Amino acid sequence: MRKVLLILWRIWFYVLSAFPVILLFIPLATFLLLPNGYRYLYWVARNIWSPFVLIGMGFKIKRLNTFPPDDRSMILVANHASYIDIMLMFRMRKKPFVFVGKKEIEKIPIFGYLYKRSAITVDRSDHKSRFQVYERANQLISKGYSICVFPEREYLDETILLNQFKIGAFKMAVEHKLPILPLVFYDCKRKFPWYTTHGYCGSLRVRALKVIETSSLGGDSIKSLSIKVHQQIEKSLLEDPKKQSLKAIEVWKKLAF
Repeated sequence: MRKVLLILWRIWFYVLSAFPVILLFIPLATFLLLPNGYRYLYWVARNIWSPFVLIGMGFKIKRLNTFPPDDRSMILVANHASYIDIMLMFRMRKKPFVFVGKKEIEKIPIFGYLYKRSAITVDRSDHKSRFQVYERANQLISKGYSICVFPEREYLDETILLNQFKIGAFKMAVEHKLPILPLVFYDCKRKFPWYTTHGYCGSLRVRALKVIETSSLGGDSIKSLSIKVHQQIEKSLLEDPKKQSLKAIEVWKKLAF
């Protein structure tokens, strides 16, 4: 019975995610035709779509500390362990940011149309596509947007706490002298993992780590900067009093045998 309820709960996530997008598709698509229309789409994603999904799934956000003000453009980075991370990230900032994400998502009907025109998409197998990410990010940063990147190289392996980071986010931060705001999502890996055999509702705890200034850094600092942020997020996950991510790893390791 529990497995049936879990499957229904996971299907419910897709229903909740799709319903507002389908219902509001025409105004959302219209927003993207306007010169600065992404700000309106962002407002809808943050204030309507994300709470609708999170509350509908039985999740409650719990911020563990005071977050920095929204007045500056930043590079936002976080560990990526769940589909629910997207909705959670939208709720973290009032100031609009743009996601950098996989090009494959463009293939999803209806949602893919909006995604293609609102996110910075990248085909990781195509060097030219990776280069175009920086061009697109430059345009958006010049308009005052923040950029959000989940920098892990590979995040679908449930037995890994935090995979190594790609340097793209940190290269953008150094080149544009933008501060980096690292965020830690503690519970998503256990409560809503990538694979559908586990999960449960409850609080989703988020901590904002100290903002890292990059105004004095040069290109030779990019790699060390990525390592520094990785170590900070990993340390915070390891020091979690509830050990949620570590518990998730143990669950998946048991299933592997």
